[in-house]
Amino acid sequence: MFKSLFSEGTETRADGEPSLEGQFFTSEPDQPSHAAKSPSCGGLTTIARLMKLGRCKKVLVVAGAGISTASGIPDFRTPGTGLYANLEKFNVPYPEAIFNIDYFSNDPQPFFSLAKALYPGSHRPNYIHYFIRMLHHKGLLLRVYTQNIDGLEKVCGIPDDKVVEAHGSFATASCHLCYTPFPAEDVDIMNDKVPVCSFCSATVKPDVVFFGEDLPQKYFLHTKDFPKADLLIIMGTSLQIEPCASLVNTVRSSVPRLLLNRHAVGAFDQVPLRRGDHMELGDLEVTVRRFADLLGWNHEIQDLMRSHEAAVSLNSKLSIFVSSWTVMTLFLLMQSIGALVSCCSPPLTASRGRSSDGDTDSETDSKSSTSYNSNQ
Repeated sequence: MFKSLFSEGTETRADGEPSLEGQFFTSEPDQPSHAAKSPSCGGLTTIARLMKLGRCKKVLVVAGAGISTASGIPDFRTPGTGLYANLEKFNVPYPEAIFNIDYFSNDPQPFFSLAKALYPGSHRPNYIHYFIRMLHHKGLLLRVYTQNIDGLEKVCGIPDDKVVEAHGSFATASCHLCYTPFPAEDVDIMNDKVPVCSFCSATVKPDVVFFGEDLPQKYFLHTKDFPKADLLIIMGTSLQIEPCASLVNTVRSSVPRLLLNRHAVGAFDQVPLRRGDHMELGDLEVTVRRFADLLGWNHEIQDLMRSHEAAVSLNSKLSIFVSSWTVMTLFLLMQSIGALVSCCSPPLTASRGRSSDGDTDSETDSKSSTSYNSNQ
């Protein structure tokens, strides 16, 4: 039988059922509170019920690296597998130095070596990304604030105006000294070369926000978004990096907040929880699938994934076909031009020897020139 962690006990609603607001449930009540925080479906059920009743129409999502691990992109802080746990080979003084703009200015190579693991090129969106897209499809998504730099939110089809990439992305690049913009293709992350600005010779870097750099202007939409939200979903983040970590505390106190994460973090790691706070701990993709089931969205998300992946595959094939067709067309065109030139060119012997009236070529040229001049 599930018991609340809190000594206050549960509240009772008007219909006689116990309220789940501000509660977290566990099947292991005898353990200390921090150890006892294990997965439950109470929070998901409550939030799903509110959404079905139409009480959550302006949903904000704050997402971290945990939403992309199912796509094969490592997060930062998971012991043993996170990026920060595997930086010994880069010989940096401390883990965060690899994303420090001053350190980058002196030695950019560690970042470009590490960036291969983060580069979105071969990675595809997973079920979690499409869940967020379904929020948009249902007209419920106010905005997603992502701390990720992989761009997978946009890749899965969430419109640009619904995505705030708080830490930038690999989609664009610029010189870190003179700020000259460069096409992202000029920064070939996978070739182990440090790109150099053609204007000032400083290093060109992807427009990823480093420690010590300003946040993108779009981030400041939060001053309008968070006061309007009627539901905040936080997923896959450690809530350790400011200012994003504090954003979750700027919604109105009456707004329910749902944490979907492997561990309790931030204000959700404190007892008691704020009234209206809920959390579901465990494998994030499994949790999100269960949430979608409670909402009745699972089949729609699966269909959305299939149709979008099919469209991406078709576009890829069309791109290959067009490229091949273009190469073949150019080849045939060059052949045709070559054949036309050959047909129209006079024989080489025609320009030598005597003409039919006995004049030499030079004499003919002289006569032609004299005739031309006499007409002036």
